[in-house]
Amino acid sequence: MSEPITPEEAERQVLEVNAWYAEQLMTERRAVTPDPERMKVLKEGLAACAADRQALQDASQEEIAEIAARYAARARELKEQ
Repeated sequence: MSEPITPEEAERQVLEVNAWYAEQLMTERRAVTPDPERMKVLKEGLAACAADRQALQDASQEEIAEIAARYAARARELKEQ
């Protein structure tokens, strides 16, 4: 059985995805014609990251593992884009 993921590792994963959203949002804002829908999606992604970072503060080990798994999968998806 693998060792439980730490809150710090889960937060690192959330921050990785957060950084991707922030970078994409800056790029979109600098575009000649920014796409309002894409900006909305990116801002929602940033908000979700912030909420999950906050949730990690009082999360059970099970919740930490769920958040970490969700962000690991999301990071893989984003890297494929």
